[in-house]
Amino acid sequence: MMHSTTSSDQLHQTPGDGDGDGEGQQLVLAQNSGSLSFSGNMSLSRDDDEDMSRSALSTFKAKEEEIQRRRLEVRERVLSHLGRVEQETRRLSTIRQELEALADPMRKDVSSVRKKIDLVNKEIKMLGQSCQKKEREYKEAVEAFNEKNKEKVQLITKLMELVSESEKLRMKKLEELSKNLEV
Repeated sequence: MMHSTTSSDQLHQTPGDGDGDGEGQQLVLAQNSGSLSFSGNMSLSRDDDEDMSRSALSTFKAKEEEIQRRRLEVRERVLSHLGRVEQETRRLSTIRQELEALADPMRKDVSSVRKKIDLVNKEIKMLGQSCQKKEREYKEAVEAFNEKNKEKVQLITKLMELVSESEKLRMKKLEELSKNLEV
């Protein structure tokens, strides 16, 4: 006896096909094993044909129910996995939002401080330039002051010399006048 398993629901065997003995063979579907068996017995009655048809139909229905049941199981597992994936996606999204919320205030603060630093740097640069300009002006003013002081000192010295000379001359004149009065 030769056994062959097949995935098709029905299989037709024509006379002359088979193992070469020339007799037509009938196809018998085994109910529990899901395998097909070929029998050389040609004399099957109509009841046997109906039994075989019912048996094949019930096997087909059982296989369909099994396929449907497995399909539903796979579908439930896929839906379960999808539910977990969606849950994890939401959880990761929440974590990402929390990380962004943590980074944003720091980023804003850092940006604000950097802008303030830039403004202060500009002010420092302007003040530094102003300070250098004023230092030059101060040095020039100090030099002018010192020159004027020197000039003042020179003038005072000259004045003192002139006053001293004037006093000497006046004293000399007074002495002369005094001498003239005595004579």
